[in-house]
Amino acid sequence: MRAIGQDGFGGPEVLKVVEVERPEPGVAEVLVRVHAAGVNPTDSWHRGSGGLAGKVVRLGWDVSGVVEAVGLGVTTLAPGDEVFGMPRHPLPAGTYAEYVTSPARHLIRKPVGLDHTEAAALALTGMTAWQALVDTADVRPGQRVLIHAAAGGVGHLAVQIAKARGAHVIGTARAAKHDFLRGLGADELIDYTAVEFETAVGPVDVVIDPIGGDYGPRSLRVLRAGGHLVSLASPAEAYLAEQARPLGIRAAFMAVEADRAGLLGLAALVEAGRLRPVVDTVLPLELAAKAHEMLDTGRTAGKLVLAVV
Repeated sequence: MRAIGQDGFGGPEVLKVVEVERPEPGVAEVLVRVHAAGVNPTDSWHRGSGGLAGKVVRLGWDVSGVVEAVGLGVTTLAPGDEVFGMPRHPLPAGTYAEYVTSPARHLIRKPVGLDHTEAAALALTGMTAWQALVDTADVRPGQRVLIHAAAGGVGHLAVQIAKARGAHVIGTARAAKHDFLRGLGADELIDYTAVEFETAVGPVDVVIDPIGGDYGPRSLRVLRAGGHLVSLASPAEAYLAEQARPLGIRAAFMAVEADRAGLLGLAALVEAGRLRPVVDTVLPLELAAKAHEMLDTGRTAGKLVLAVV
C-alpha cells in the first residue's frame, strides 16, 4: 500500500510517498481503508523532532474510512462500517496511508451528516477541545470562556463546543477571521495583532491556550479566582500550575487521549446540528509535504485534510 514516510527529521520536504506492507488487524483491532486523514500540529512536531519519543514514526492520527476487516473479539464494528476516530494516540498510528489498523474502541461510526473529509477533520482536534472544555474545565452555562487561536483546528471546534454548553465565548484571532468565528457562535472577538488581549477582556472562568509561550502567564491575569487555564501547547507549560496556585486558579497542561466516550459526545453534537468541523484545504495523499508547508504557516482557518480515496 502507499503511505507517507520519512527517513529523518526536518521540514516538510522530508515527507515522501513510500510503499509498505498492508497491516493486518490483531486481537480487538480493525483494518480501515482510509478515505481521509487529518493534518495536525502534532504531526509537524513529530516530523521535525520525533516528539517526546525522539523517533521517526509514520505520521497521522485522524482518520475516516471504511472497516475492511475485523480482528478476533471485535463486537462493536463490522466490515463495511463507515468510521472515524483517533487511533492509538499518543502512540504512533500512521493514518497517512491507504490502510491503517486501530483498536476497535478507538473508532466509532461516522455521523451520517459528515462526509469522510469532514470526519477526518474532527477527531483529534475535536477530542482535544472536548477533553479540555468538558473533562478538564467542566464548562457550565453562563461561564465566560476565552479561546486563543480561535480560528485554528482546535479553536474553531472549541468555540462551538463551549457555545453548545451554554458559555459566553470570547476568541482571539486576526480581524480577517472574525466574521468566520461569529458564524460559529463566538460572542466576543479580540484582534491580537491590534491589542493585547489581557487589556481587552474582563474576568473569565476558563482559558483554552493552544499557543503557549507568554500566553499562559498573560492568561492568568484575566482569570478570576476559581478559574481554570488549560494549556495545550507543550509539556513545558506545566510550570503554570505553580504560578496559578497562589491566585486561586487551576492551571494544567493537557495531552489528548484516545477516548470512545468523547468521540460519541462529539458525534452527538454533530447530529444535533451544534458542531461542524471546517475544512480549510483538501490535498491528495501524495501532497502531504505541501499540507505541512501550509500547516507550518499557522494561517489556516479550520483544518487541513489529506484525501486518500
